[in-house]
Amino acid sequence: MLPLPDRGFDFGDGLFETLLVVNRTPLFLELHLQRMQTGLAVLGFPDCLSKVRAQISLALESPGFPEEAALRVTVTRGSGPRGYLPPPQVQPRIVIASTAREARQYNKLLSPARLALAKIRWGCQPELAGIKHLNRLEQVLAASECRTANSDEVVMLDQDGDVISVSAANLFLVDGDRLLTPELSHCGVSGTRRRLILKELAPALGLQAREAKVTVAQLEAATEVFYSNALVGVRPVASFAASHWHQHKVCDAIHNLYWRRAS
Repeated sequence: MLPLPDRGFDFGDGLFETLLVVNRTPLFLELHLQRMQTGLAVLGFPDCLSKVRAQISLALESPGFPEEAALRVTVTRGSGPRGYLPPPQVQPRIVIASTAREARQYNKLLSPARLALAKIRWGCQPELAGIKHLNRLEQVLAASECRTANSDEVVMLDQDGDVISVSAANLFLVDGDRLLTPELSHCGVSGTRRRLILKELAPALGLQAREAKVTVAQLEAATEVFYSNALVGVRPVASFAASHWHQHKVCDAIHNLYWRRAS
């Protein structure tokens, strides 16, 4: 049972990472820890990555841990006095939770996704942009919209109406000879797989990949669209609004390289 009070529960004062575990091995663990390190610094937490790493190892070694799982690692600011003001001496609390996943053939690309447009938009907060903090209500509401729309995902815009992401993944679009992903200077989550694609996978395939402002019109006119996160890897997009995509050559190439890199 989680000791209370806890500032993560009270205020969303913390961070989390969701890791894909395959054969009891967390994929791209260092990318997750690097993002968490950035988040710890932004929130003013003491460095506790060695403890996080140790707790992950203990979880993976525990009897009955599933061969394949989604592993959530949450770090909160721990307990403190009533009110918003953080305690002067912070003792972070680490919570590990796992959910078993059905084994899948990871060399097979997931079926193309159908996208709808979310009504709720990302709020603008540059100080928190990119990190995976615990305040995810925008995405909770977007996920509810996704279910109502009977779609696989929903496109989320910022307050200016530009494309930022889908509710639980980063978007990519092929525009001519360029691979673009929305820039995240004022909102959104900078995904571990997004970073991997931009810095390693796309260049390895000879693709010019960069962050950019992306409009809805650009998304609709793209040659190809896909999204990425830790649990799906990459997934092609079949449709959004009146646009339909039947070829997924770039996504397929990135998918194949990604799983070679992960194995």
